[in-house]
Amino acid sequence: MRVRLQGIVLTLVALLVFGLGIPLARSIAAGAQQDLFLDRLTDTARFASLAERPLLDNKPSLIDPDLMRYYEVYGVQVAVVDQDGKLFASALGGGAARIDLKDERISGPVHEALAGRRSQPAGVLMPWDSTPLVLAEPVLADGEVHGAVLTVSETGAERADVLWWWLLLAAGGILAFTLALAVAIPVVRWILRPVHRLDDATGALVASVVSGREAEPVGESGGPPELRQLGRSFDRMASSVSGALAAQRAFVADASHQLRNPLTALKIRLGNLEGHVDDEPAAADLEAARVDAGRLHQILDGLLSLARAEASGGELDPVVLDEVVAERVADWSVVGEARDVRLVVAADGDGARVCMPPRGAETILDALLDNALKFTASGTEILVAVTREGDRVRLSVRDHGPGLPPDELDRALDRFWRSPAHQNVPGSGLGLAIVSELVAHSAGQLELDLPEGGGLRISMVFPVA
Repeated sequence: MRVRLQGIVLTLVALLVFGLGIPLARSIAAGAQQDLFLDRLTDTARFASLAERPLLDNKPSLIDPDLMRYYEVYGVQVAVVDQDGKLFASALGGGAARIDLKDERISGPVHEALAGRRSQPAGVLMPWDSTPLVLAEPVLADGEVHGAVLTVSETGAERADVLWWWLLLAAGGILAFTLALAVAIPVVRWILRPVHRLDDATGALVASVVSGREAEPVGESGGPPELRQLGRSFDRMASSVSGALAAQRAFVADASHQLRNPLTALKIRLGNLEGHVDDEPAAADLEAARVDAGRLHQILDGLLSLARAEASGGELDPVVLDEVVAERVADWSVVGEARDVRLVVAADGDGARVCMPPRGAETILDALLDNALKFTASGTEILVAVTREGDRVRLSVRDHGPGLPPDELDRALDRFWRSPAHQNVPGSGLGLAIVSELVAHSAGQLELDLPEGGGLRISMVFPVA
């Protein structure tokens, strides 16, 4: 955005410089051409008046000294032609070259003058145009044209003056660009400073939503009043959002924690009733109540774990994934053996450490292994792999269960969502949501895919600490 704003400013300055500089440069060249034309036209008309008597008397010697003197003083060649267009008199001394009347640049004005027409202003005097200024005035006597006076003026000095003026204008334009750039850079920075602060604050707010930390306020960071007001409004909004999220997390954690005690008491009471209910329908209802209480207890445990995962945005601890995987697989192998499922470890993390919330790696593996054991059939295996990929480490858990349809993979991380095909499997639908939160806190990426051979593979990629 800074580049675009500076581009706009410099474009406006360029339009201003060119919009004023080009007409001014053309005006300077036109003014120089007009001054030279008027000066030479006056001299040519004077010589036309002086040449009247010599032409009538056919005595070139009467005007030759005047022509020679004019050439010596001003360096302008002057010639007089008779009525037939033949050279009558000219300034031949002082190294002057004879005027070539056959030259188109000269013959044209001479014919115009012999036809009784006066010279007209030429175009704009350009520094690169070395064409001399040729003027011809008719010599009139009693209204009849008896000849013409021709002046041929070199324009080198005038063109040099025009060129110097143009160079001065170009230097002024460059100076204007430099000043505009020197002014535009701090002004654009002043304008964009609160915008950058807002952008950083937005990223910090997103991070605070994930980590649970309070977002840093934008504050008074300078800039235009409107952007400062926008910053204050953003601070109020961020504070409100952070407060609402903190209250929501606190409510979930408190509610889950407070409900566990009465729920535990309820399970104990239901257990105490076992053996005291003789009626068969009542016994069935008692068993259903115990199952529902156990399911509710499991949901509350999941909610409490989720609340802890969402609030685990404090300090991160470095852990060696190879060691954690070996420890957790060893503990879960007992459950696997009871269900005739083999847990296989392929740890090749090269001892790499990753930063996670306290006991985050254990919570992730517990949730994934519990989920995999629920869906893996007897006689199969669960593969837990750790792979070093440059400056990142990949942790994956792959089972050989029924998997998920491809269109349900994106929804698998939603809270309380369960596939319609797995509604009869015990669980709260919060396991993968908890894993997703912990992976996000660890700056990792979570991926779900369907490998060849069936089953579901959940992969997590973490940066190496």
